[in-house]
Amino acid sequence: MKKVKQTLLTIALLLGGCAVASADDVKAGDLVISQAWSRATPGGAKVAGGYLTIENKGAAADRLVSASADIAGKTEIHEMAMDNGVMKMRPLDNGLVIDPGKTVRLAPGGNHLMLQELKGAFKQGDKVPVTLQFEKAGKVAVSLDVQGVGAQAPGDAAHSGHMDMKKMPDHSGMKMK
Repeated sequence: MKKVKQTLLTIALLLGGCAVASADDVKAGDLVISQAWSRATPGGAKVAGGYLTIENKGAAADRLVSASADIAGKTEIHEMAMDNGVMKMRPLDNGLVIDPGKTVRLAPGGNHLMLQELKGAFKQGDKVPVTLQFEKAGKVAVSLDVQGVGAQAPGDAAHSGHMDMKKMPDHSGMKMK
């Protein structure tokens, strides 16, 4: 009987840990927003990227139409794409569609939030509040977990304390449209 109680207690603790691990997921209508993160910025930086995952569990498409953050003078939804062998970044003026039953990932090297005219640095361990505006789900508050400067994904411990220049996208040569 004692073994059964210990086993049940262990299972309860493990399941409780799972609930905590997904507590940062934000639900808005049929959308689930998870893994919201950014990278630490060097002092004086005026731009930062924001990354997250949006899952549409509904039967109708929704659209991320805009984003805002108090720490940034301007926040846009951007895409990065190859054009004749040149990587270009541009704002998605019509937003980003999240089709029903699909998951959209905003990630380094692809679609992302571009926070511009930063009013302060992003420091590793910070949480940066951002408001997402969806066509159907409305305004949704999320927090970007700030990772290390060279992070490639949320919780990227391998890059949490140093900059890996080979893997970081270089925005300096980007052409804005």
